[in-house]
Amino acid sequence: MQRYKTTRILSILLLLFPYSIHAQYTEKAEPLSLEEIWKVAEMNNRQLKLSDLNHQQSKIEILEAKDHLLPELSVGGDVKLNSKFLIYDNGLFSSPQDVPVKGYGYGVGYNLNINLYNGGKDKRNIDMKREEEKRKQYEADLQKHSVKYNTAVAYFDLYKLLHFYDFLHAEIDAEKKQLNLIESLHKNGTVLKSDVLRTSMKLSQLELSLSDVTKKIEIAKQHLNILMGREIDTELAIKYRDIIELNAITDGDYNDYIDIVFNKSPAYKMVNSDIKWSELNVKQMKATRLPKVSLYANYNYNYPQISFYPYSNDLWGFGQTGIKLQYSIDNLYKSKHTIAHAQVVSSQAKEKAEMKKDEIALQVKEAYLQQQQALESVETAEKNIIRTTETVRVIRSSYLNQESLLTDLLEAENALLEAKFNLTTAQTNIRIAHVRLLAIVGIL
Repeated sequence: MQRYKTTRILSILLLLFPYSIHAQYTEKAEPLSLEEIWKVAEMNNRQLKLSDLNHQQSKIEILEAKDHLLPELSVGGDVKLNSKFLIYDNGLFSSPQDVPVKGYGYGVGYNLNINLYNGGKDKRNIDMKREEEKRKQYEADLQKHSVKYNTAVAYFDLYKLLHFYDFLHAEIDAEKKQLNLIESLHKNGTVLKSDVLRTSMKLSQLELSLSDVTKKIEIAKQHLNILMGREIDTELAIKYRDIIELNAITDGDYNDYIDIVFNKSPAYKMVNSDIKWSELNVKQMKATRLPKVSLYANYNYNYPQISFYPYSNDLWGFGQTGIKLQYSIDNLYKSKHTIAHAQVVSSQAKEKAEMKKDEIALQVKEAYLQQQQALESVETAEKNIIRTTETVRVIRSSYLNQESLLTDLLEAENALLEAKFNLTTAQTNIRIAHVRLLAIVGIL
């Protein structure tokens, strides 16, 4: 029964820890820190490249909107065949007068139109495009924080698994020595054969766990390579032996982060940008009820002159310059529902901003509490390691003096191994929670 209990404990340990690899698989690559991996991801991550392209597109759309402020200028010409030029002086059924004109004709000229006033629609459209460009920048910033957070999660998964590998590898070496000692004691008749079998079984379970962790390390490396925008099988090593510094993490309280988040958070800036855009859109819809004033000019050369009397077979030129006023009366009633629609969208944007504010505040609180919980877990895990280390020492000594059972020693060793796992997990959870908090606040 004790043998199965030992096996079950080891199996549970395996389920607690997700994937990453040991230094023997990373010797060919230069070890990278999290900050170095972030730099590579910022340059090569495909999601960030796509966000950057979207941002570039929004900048071009501003230039396109500005192009509408430029005068409209067109040139044109035509060549035609003329029919007989008949003038019916006394009605359609009388004999017409045949005015002699050339059998062909041509014309060439230009048209110029300059918008003087259209309710400010063109300039407002530029402002709307600028607001859209800002939103794209906020989206890019939010995507950057998201990628850095996901990269940190993958990095610390790998960090954790590499430490698990080291723990298991060291435990296997120690267990092999212990097995040799127990076999020697068995030959001398000091311990039972069952003790040798139990130790051998534990050693097999540890080796199986090591194999499982090794596979998870490979998967974690591939995941991290993808986030960095590299080929999936690129050699990768991280500085997992560096000590996780916790001093900076403990600085600052919840209120400090709340003060920062509503000035820095890209997610909150996005909904505020939506409010500004929707307010501009309401003004844009109302502008359809305003008149449009434009300056126009045109000049054309034509041959022959058959537009004005007296007619002539000579080349002639004629142009006009003036101010044109247009007022769409139908927009007084057609735009009613369009304006109402824009106003509803604006009200929705304001409500969404308030909802987002509450959501962000809750996210900050959750991430902050997760960070505090992880800090408490580290303290507990450190105390457990001290206690279990002493327990293993005492039980091992009493076992060798035939005062304790082997099962007690194996369980104590498993508890110590689990305590080491728990400490590493808690340390990485602190960093992950802290990175998440910085990402939410917008200062990652």
